[in-house]
Amino acid sequence: MMAADSKPREGHFAALILARGGSKGIKLKNIKLLAGQPLISWVLRAAVDSGEFDSVWVSTDHDEIARIAIEWGAKVHRRAAETSRDQSTSIEAVHEFLRFHPEVNFIAQIQCTSPCLHPWHLQGPCRMIRHEGYDSVFAVSRRHLFRWKEVTTRGAVTDPENLNPAKRPRRQDWNGELYENGSFYFATRELLMQGLFQGGKVGYLEMGAEYSVDIDTDIDWPIAEQRVIKFGYFGKTKPQGVQLVVFAADGVLTDNMVHITASGEEFRSYNLSDSIGIQSLLSNGVTVRILSTEESVNHDKYAKQLKVPLVMGCRDKLSVIEQWRSEMGLEWTQIAFMGCDTPDIECLKRAGVSGTPADAQPSVLTASHFISKLNGGRGAVRDFCEYVQLVMEKAKSAVEQEESNTTK
Repeated sequence: MMAADSKPREGHFAALILARGGSKGIKLKNIKLLAGQPLISWVLRAAVDSGEFDSVWVSTDHDEIARIAIEWGAKVHRRAAETSRDQSTSIEAVHEFLRFHPEVNFIAQIQCTSPCLHPWHLQGPCRMIRHEGYDSVFAVSRRHLFRWKEVTTRGAVTDPENLNPAKRPRRQDWNGELYENGSFYFATRELLMQGLFQGGKVGYLEMGAEYSVDIDTDIDWPIAEQRVIKFGYFGKTKPQGVQLVVFAADGVLTDNMVHITASGEEFRSYNLSDSIGIQSLLSNGVTVRILSTEESVNHDKYAKQLKVPLVMGCRDKLSVIEQWRSEMGLEWTQIAFMGCDTPDIECLKRAGVSGTPADAQPSVLTASHFISKLNGGRGAVRDFCEYVQLVMEKAKSAVEQEESNTTK
């Protein structure tokens, strides 16, 4: 085995996420929305942003999973029916991928259902394989659980397996034990072709309990959602965070319905919860502005009530936001935008944080980072406001952590 300071291993390092469409526990689990994003997007973003991989792949048999994978920066390997059955194993799917990709020397098989992965979780194992001579590295978590021998006969006596009951330790006096958590398995091509995820010089990366999340059943979903909101990786956010939030009016602040009275007057409805969300952004020093493609007295009154600037008759939203960006001295990464229709797509793609209501056009949904569970005019704006503030908190926390590491 080579020393840590010797010449690094050369070769193509691929990240591979196995995501078939036939999940039995939760239907199409791999692309179900978790905290406003497809489940698979959380690990794809971590893999892409790690900067360690020569290629990032999703192996799937499902068209929609393939489309979303491409939207989030991955390449797609079309998995055969033989390796997409309920009985198919992960190693079979990896073997198939390697047969089609002889250029790959190392694989990081990343579990789609581990949404709290961060880039640094993946960077460490890559260095271990490239620079420290490891043949396989996998993820573990530390658990403080006392194990007892299982008994299958009535009246049989059990025995402790990892403790002495007469000297039962306190939690703080015991280091616990390491368990595989399934988040990822890194290995050389040679090892994998032998049917092994672990072998040769074996190493591990210990993940904190807060990042060790796995989703298998519906019961796991709400727990995972709360965990990813607090500990998930939200991307390469600028240290300053979001400074400007722009909302499309039609279909976002409203439900896209125009009501006309018998006398010919038109009116639209707005959601009080959305107003509270916007006021929360304003109170935190965030600039909020509204764009409308139509001239509407109702929009004008609503914007004035919120004390938020409104531009009506806007046919080129991208140009207007670009002008605001220039005037405020911002980068696009510091701008958040919420839209719902095709004219909004370019703004969504440019914005550092983007969102859509649940009832947005399908082509718009794929261009967005965050998809609300609520429809336009029905609380989607409040949902997005809370998400933006969460991203801002993440950015602030990242800066504080970086400053702390610098002073150490």
